[in-house]
Amino acid sequence: MRSYSLIAPAKINLYLEILGDRADGYHELAMILQSIELADQVNIRAIGTQTIQVHCDHPQVPRDETNLAYRAVELMSQEFPDCWAQFGGVEVTIQKNIPVAAGLAGGSTNAAAVLVGLDMLWQLGLTQPELQELAAKLGSDVPFCLAGGTAIATGRGEELDPLPSLDSFYVVLAKHQNLAVSTAWAYQTYRSEFGNSYRRSDLASKSIATEPLNTPTRVHSGSMVQGIINKNGSKIGQLLYNDLEKVVLPNYPQVLQLRQAFENSGALGTMMSGSGPTVFALCQSQEQAQEILQQVQSAIRCPDLGFWVSKFTSHGIQIISPQKSLFIGNRE
Repeated sequence: MRSYSLIAPAKINLYLEILGDRADGYHELAMILQSIELADQVNIRAIGTQTIQVHCDHPQVPRDETNLAYRAVELMSQEFPDCWAQFGGVEVTIQKNIPVAAGLAGGSTNAAAVLVGLDMLWQLGLTQPELQELAAKLGSDVPFCLAGGTAIATGRGEELDPLPSLDSFYVVLAKHQNLAVSTAWAYQTYRSEFGNSYRRSDLASKSIATEPLNTPTRVHSGSMVQGIINKNGSKIGQLLYNDLEKVVLPNYPQVLQLRQAFENSGALGTMMSGSGPTVFALCQSQEQAQEILQQVQSAIRCPDLGFWVSKFTSHGIQIISPQKSLFIGNRE
């Protein structure tokens, strides 16, 4: 039976602004997303029977339809029933390097890898726009995970405009392993506390990503875009912004403590990624990243706290040889 192995990189948010409500119940967002080299390996294999099997070496990762990788197979079987009938079911095996429930799009990038793997396995010859359309049906982060790199994301996160690559920067990531923050809770709580500041949804469009907003206290992504174009690490670090910190940090003191430790470390900048609880520090070099890791590790002595050093990358899902084993990132 044929098989493919794929690299599925994690992503961080350099910018996340909540603009308002959408008619579909989601939030209208303006974000800047960045892929990093910390990645899972996803192996996909035809098994000949009309079943979906998902395996993972991490005990917290589900093996059923609650797993986005499983749902990606389901979606492809529904969209291409003739291929499903011809080639049969598939086995998906995930080698987990991205921390679970971390706000790093681990589930989304696994799903994106399955879409690419099945495109190859079933010889569909799908274009990037066709894959992106399928990805958007699975989740807001899945389209970005396909292409990766650096991009502005608008809508609910699925409308993407690429930005110049930032693959010379490093990050230190840290997460309390047994701590999870519900994305749904974070957005619902933000709506409850700050919904009166929302823009009208009919004003939301791609152009908002670079337009000044009405609320003067907010950082605007247009300045961040200029920092990215100029590859100005200091400016990017100063302009890191995440609206969800307003509700997560007051309710999760461990995340707040971690962010404060990174702020005191001399990094270019620090922020919580997505809905958390991962916090990252932007660094100019791998050496600086390792120094900051050791400094924060000494300041917060907690056996449950995991650290990773990773580099920015300009790609999303990539196919690798089936024989190659993957571990990306330094885990402490």
